[in-house]
Amino acid sequence: QVQLVESGGGLVQAGGSLRLSCAASGRTFSSYAVGWFRQAPEKEREIVGAIGWSGIRTYYDGSVTGRFTIARDNAKNTIFLQMNSLKPEDTAVYYCAASEHLRDWRQESSYDYWGQGTQVTVSS
Repeated sequence: QVQLVESGGGLVQAGGSLRLSCAASGRTFSSYAVGWFRQAPEKEREIVGAIGWSGIRTYYDGSVTGRFTIARDNAKNTIFLQMNSLKPEDTAVYYCAASEHLRDWRQESSYDYWGQGTQVTVSS
């Protein structure tokens, strides 16, 4: 069983930065891939990016490439989403999710455990 708790959301002006954290419980968390998703009001949840269990491989949706960076610290069971050059369209609830056997990093069905989400609001 893995439990995930996101933090670090808030209100920021366009062009600013935020760093989200995803704290995980579970002894074997370091063997899980982790994805970040987001859901804007009245929109479907969408992929932001993902990171492999070792942290070597990262994947990003084209909408955030070059602005967002995912990293992990397995010693601290924490995944980070660094968000720079934020835009109003980045406003959403951000979720982290863990996958024991990642098949398709873009698909929600690939992930076994989900956090409760943290709100990010970018003002123009």
